Amino acid sequence: MKAITLLQPQKIVFGTGCIQTLVEDYQKLGFKRLFVLTAPPILPLLEEPLAELKGAGISIEVFDQIMAEPTVNDFEKILEIARRFQADSVVGIGGGSVLDVAKLVAAFVHSSQLATDCFGTGFIKAKGLWMACLPTTAGTGSEVSPNAILLDERDHLKKGIVSPYLLADAAYVDPKLTWTVPAKVTADTGMDALTHCIEAYTNKFAHPAVDIYALQGIRLISANLERAVKDGKDVEAREALALGSLYGGLCLGPVNTAAVHALSYPLGGEFHIPHGLSNAILLPSVMKFNAEACPQRYADVAIACGVTAGSSAEETAQRGVDFIYQLAEAVGIPKKLTDLGVPQTAVDGMAKAAMEVQRLLKNNPRVVTEQDAREIYNSLY
Repeated sequence: MKAITLLQPQKIVFGTGCIQTLVEDYQKLGFKRLFVLTAPPILPLLEEPLAELKGAGISIEVFDQIMAEPTVNDFEKILEIARRFQADSVVGIGGGSVLDVAKLVAAFVHSSQLATDCFGTGFIKAKGLWMACLPTTAGTGSEVSPNAILLDERDHLKKGIVSPYLLADAAYVDPKLTWTVPAKVTADTGMDALTHCIEAYTNKFAHPAVDIYALQGIRLISANLERAVKDGKDVEAREALALGSLYGGLCLGPVNTAAVHALSYPLGGEFHIPHGLSNAILLPSVMKFNAEACPQRYADVAIACGVTAGSSAEETAQRGVDFIYQLAEAVGIPKKLTDLGVPQTAVDGMAKAAMEVQRLLKNNPRVVTEQDAREIYNSLY
């Protein structure tokens, strides 16, 4: 069995209401200047925890204006605010973009390095401030991953920074924070989490130590996503999605994603399609493309989705692809890129841009050429 490295936050807390655990833990750490990154819809949920921390003598600066697809320029402005505040600790409470920026602020606030010099894997030189993540979607899994994504305005492409120094010191996964997430965002982010699990399990570098997370994540998300989209107050479904998303996040560091994510980056970079939605619309088509390369793995995915086995791995795998098409439709994911305002004339440029994301394409079970990328995009018109 090949070697694998599992890097995770030192502390992971899961459970409805566990934001209170963060408040209790933080007060024991001795920090005094907390920089909080979040988004406007989340602020009402934070009033009591932040008031309790302020009452304990903690100075708090809240930044709540992070864009859905944060750019390098956005990040640098936020970093300057954190430096002026003289933050000694950082907490991100929000979706993937909020958590990614929080991780980067903690890493770079006292660093002479530039974020643009650290795109890729392993370029951050040292650990930054103490930092905790609380996801409000289920989700990107960013709370437990060593990855952060920014949109590089220079070439309109989303790029990843990957480093063990981007791991949160603590992750608090509180499903209650997802109860007010709108149905559309629930669908998009849930499909994103499902993509993490499927791409990790069918990955060229898949590993038994990670397969267990991936398969359980697929089971939880596939069985509960439609329920949570239809009724956001379905506590059981919300908890299952939050746990499934956490499992997907635990797959990202050791194994990571593949062609779905690589092909989604140009959609986000050029057309500002939200990350989860980009993955959701691409997932079934890429699964269909990949299935012939590892039919047994895709058959396992299908069984985890609750599909009845066929007479062969290939048939079962195809039933799994069909299930994902149906699930995407049931939760309101558009079928065509034109529905997202992406003209077919953009396909050649997107295919060329996707080829730049070799960091992820190298993981794909089937080689993806520029022509293959073109055909996958064209299948969505």
